[in-house]
Amino acid sequence: MKKITVVTGHYGSGKTNLSVNLAVDANNKGKNVAVVDLDLVNPYFRTADFKDYFENIGVKLIAPDFANSNLDVPSIQFDIEQLAMNEDCLIIDVGGDDAGAFALGRFADALSLYSSELDMLYVINQRRYLTENASDAVSLMYEIENASRMKHTAIVNNTNLGPETTAEIITKSAEFARKVSQITGLPLAFTTCPQEICELIDMPDIFPVNVFVKALWDL
Repeated sequence: MKKITVVTGHYGSGKTNLSVNLAVDANNKGKNVAVVDLDLVNPYFRTADFKDYFENIGVKLIAPDFANSNLDVPSIQFDIEQLAMNEDCLIIDVGGDDAGAFALGRFADALSLYSSELDMLYVINQRRYLTENASDAVSLMYEIENASRMKHTAIVNNTNLGPETTAEIITKSAEFARKVSQITGLPLAFTTCPQEICELIDMPDIFPVNVFVKALWDL
């Protein structure tokens, strides 16, 4: 992981669960980790929901003032540049699709100062509506880039069916991920896999994950 990791994707692609796993992994490696919750779209499953868990393991969570409330207008009061300077690892969980990416665009200029130390990951899940084929997934990626005024640097294949995920589902998604990578010209950073079935997967660059977000549509 680079110093800053921005995580984007379609609603339900698994951005939040991946962000939590990345934070835990970096924390386990002894890094000072901060997670910025920029998911201003989905009020139900955000990294802000893991505040207590993060506190227990020593991960800093920065979220809009409205997190875990029903307020319509969020108040974003944090300094991205200062966070990037002070933390070993900064993970930014962005809201779904282009609507959520507008919030990221507010920090595009500040983040551009760290372009060499930043990865912007586009999370894809072939088993989610509207991203079942490569061309649709790519179109959505470009919409996110236009809204955020930032460019992705890599793809993450997070294909799953929640608790019904099997090794076969993940293995079959390899061609889908390859097409998205080929069309966009971006590398496939890794493919996620639930810890309990990783030994059944014969694929390169597997990243074992735990399921922290339990809702089926947001794994």
